[in-house]
Amino acid sequence: METSPAGTTFSPILQLEGVTRSFRQGEREIVVLKGVDAVLWPGQAVALVGPSGAGKSTLLHITGLLESPTSGRVFLNGRDCATLSEGERTRLRRKEIGFVYQFHQLLPEFSALENVVLPQLILGRARKAAEARALALLSGLGLGERANHRPAELSGGEQQRAAICRGLANSPKLLLADEPTGNLDPHTSEYVFRELIDLIRHQGVAALIATHNLELARRMDRVLQMHEGRLVELAPASVGR
Repeated sequence: METSPAGTTFSPILQLEGVTRSFRQGEREIVVLKGVDAVLWPGQAVALVGPSGAGKSTLLHITGLLESPTSGRVFLNGRDCATLSEGERTRLRRKEIGFVYQFHQLLPEFSALENVVLPQLILGRARKAAEARALALLSGLGLGERANHRPAELSGGEQQRAAICRGLANSPKLLLADEPTGNLDPHTSEYVFRELIDLIRHQGVAALIATHNLELARRMDRVLQMHEGRLVELAPASVGR
């Protein structure tokens, strides 16, 4: 147990300890992450900022258990992920981690409702319960009447809101988002961002959100900047000033 910044004692959702990641390119070794430390708490929206190529996507992949660090440790809800088998990592990823991407990546042949139902069925939830949760999530983001429309029949903002619902379908502890509003016009981006933050806080999810939009970053609870392979915490109000 640790003490959160707000003074309430509870366990962090995510802990990164000395995470490194390097790649071989011919005879060269390219070091992307040089010892990343971070702690994320329930209900926090944390911005991940930094220039393209700084390692943000690599960090999200490691945090989401899509790849392993070269060294260091990733703890998710108190579990040391390095000790898990590949099957256990897959089950943990499906149950406790949600993903939202810049391009919604909804399955085009399925309706918005079906796209939100599918991750729940994979986890083993009964179809009726999965459909009820999917409809509740979609309705909460103003998509109740659009639930049976396929992605091609939805606007860009509607598609991204459906993707957010899919990311939250299995009630994850951790939500990872990579430029979730980066493909939207400013008005739609503002609406989607507001709804996303409200869901994060209402559901007590710890969220790490990579973004180039510094205005949105300033409005999150915390800001972490990738700098020379490490994370530096910034005061939100100071970002981009």
